[in-house]
Amino acid sequence: MQAADPSPESGRDRAYRHLRETVLIDPAVQGTFLNEGVLAQAIGVSRTPVREALLLLVAEGLVEMVPKRGAYVPPLSGRQIKELMELRGLLERHAASVTLTEGTVPLAAMREALAEQERFTDAVANPATAQVFIEWDRRFHQVLVDAARNDLIARTYAGLRTRQVRVGVAAMFRTADRQRGVCDEHARIVAALESGDEAAAHTAIEDHLAITLRLFLEA
Repeated sequence: MQAADPSPESGRDRAYRHLRETVLIDPAVQGTFLNEGVLAQAIGVSRTPVREALLLLVAEGLVEMVPKRGAYVPPLSGRQIKELMELRGLLERHAASVTLTEGTVPLAAMREALAEQERFTDAVANPATAQVFIEWDRRFHQVLVDAARNDLIARTYAGLRTRQVRVGVAAMFRTADRQRGVCDEHARIVAALESGDEAAAHTAIEDHLAITLRLFLEA
């Protein structure tokens, strides 16, 4: 008996995915109001699914609904970015410790993500290349967290994607040659994990996140 086809994606889910993965990571929309009609037309749905998706994003703290004005995308504050980096650090250091102990460090997958990033080190930063570069950045870290084989931690980390990409894309425009710096920092993380040095891996992860945070706080 042939398995039934999976349920088609609902209009709300399609709008939600488009907003999280495309709209909210665009630096140009930070601090602006979203037009529900324009979004509905771009996604190919009515305004109702867009409004439902926006309410989900309000619950996640990514969008604010302002009476008589609509959906507002608040810029991430220094405090929010600091909290994001703190949480990432906790999860990534834990993953480094677990994978080193269990011998499951995903070196091949991390090197693959790093190699993809290195293709952009000489590219001029623009919104398109920045998003691709930062998506590989996210994968670099996500595969390490996933390798710790804790589904709840992995889902928690994956849920940070929109904030992580927003911060990463913006950071690329805050200093010259940030792509090269990120790749060098990732290479340090890989080298520490490959050597089996837990303390060095923790330090490399902490330094990498601290640099990104500093770029925002100094801007």
